[in-house]
Amino acid sequence: MSTSTSSSYSVGHPWYYVLGGVPLRPKQILEEVRAEGYRGYNRDEIALAASRCEPRRSYDLKALRELHLKRLRFDLCGYRRAVRDLRAHRMSNAETKCAEVHVSVGLKLSHLYNEFAHLLWIDDLLTVQLDLFDG
Repeated sequence: MSTSTSSSYSVGHPWYYVLGGVPLRPKQILEEVRAEGYRGYNRDEIALAASRCEPRRSYDLKALRELHLKRLRFDLCGYRRAVRDLRAHRMSNAETKCAEVHVSVGLKLSHLYNEFAHLLWIDDLLTVQLDLFDG
């Protein structure tokens, strides 16, 4: 995951936030996924859908896209809430101790990372037209 670090912890690690690391904006997460070329945890199911013949291929890819778009929206709300909670925690607590809020931000970032990866790949697959004469 991310090359951004706070004392050698990546942005997906709770201690990145304990040590004062700045949460990434969703656009930054998207750009990191794009730069890495990550495919996400659901890559096997997406690859299977992409290997099917038309029209099933398009139907399955579009269904997966809708599923992951729905999950992305849910995770964006959770990530924003976790970042707000982190800011509030930092204002009210000076301890350098890992708390649930630090784990939440890292976990929600990982969810966004995966959903962005799925959607980028699916969108790329949907732009490719299969050869009509392939058997």
